Amino acid sequence: MKSRSKLYQFHVDNLKEISGAISKVARLLHEYVSQNDENSISAFVRLYALLLGAWAECRLRKLTYEPNGFNDKERAIIQAESTQLKQWQKAVELAFRRQYQIPKAPLTASILSHSAYSRYITLFEMLESDLKSIIELRNKLAHGQWAYPLNNEGNDIAQEQMDALRAENILSLQFKKTLLETLSSAIHDLVVSKPTFERDFDHHFQLIIQTQLNLKNRDYKTWAKNMQEKYARGKLKKRHPNQN
Repeated sequence: MKSRSKLYQFHVDNLKEISGAISKVARLLHEYVSQNDENSISAFVRLYALLLGAWAECRLRKLTYEPNGFNDKERAIIQAESTQLKQWQKAVELAFRRQYQIPKAPLTASILSHSAYSRYITLFEMLESDLKSIIELRNKLAHGQWAYPLNNEGNDIAQEQMDALRAENILSLQFKKTLLETLSSAIHDLVVSKPTFERDFDHHFQLIIQTQLNLKNRDYKTWAKNMQEKYARGKLKKRHPNQN
């Protein structure tokens, strides 16, 4: 059996490889959007979503092996949860319990301070709203359900995931990646260092709010049209370099 430090390094390296793959897929997707290549856009959006779900899972594994982080017992409790979403939620719960010295009592507003409880709820809501869809969509894509996500029984459409698949695009996925990265950073701070978590939480929160606003308000069709017009101007300039 490999040591904890060695396993941590494995997760670090895995995360680095997945991050590199996501960057390469994103560059290609931008090219396909610029060229209005609908078939390639469809395929690579699904590939990006699949990789982003894998990134989230790998980031959680890295989190559970952080130096000065969870102990073996806590890590086993996290890994015993039945879904990745529940594992993330359990990681948040155990981190708050350890850092705020609440071993058993429910984490309520009467037990935690107002600021700590507010941050606890914020992280839980973020997991539900910004991680759940990525996890569930990733599971469908990993099982080859790229056109029609199916329910767990395999006898009908999984409508929630079907709607998510149709709604995703390179712009929305990149915003969700930023949300996941920021969320992960906040949870990492909580696991490793309570003072760092309390010092930097507001910075993380402001980035989360701004990204959520971008996700809500930025229109993909307008963005894609601008990309395509820029690409067309670039082609025209290459054909007529001296034309103003």
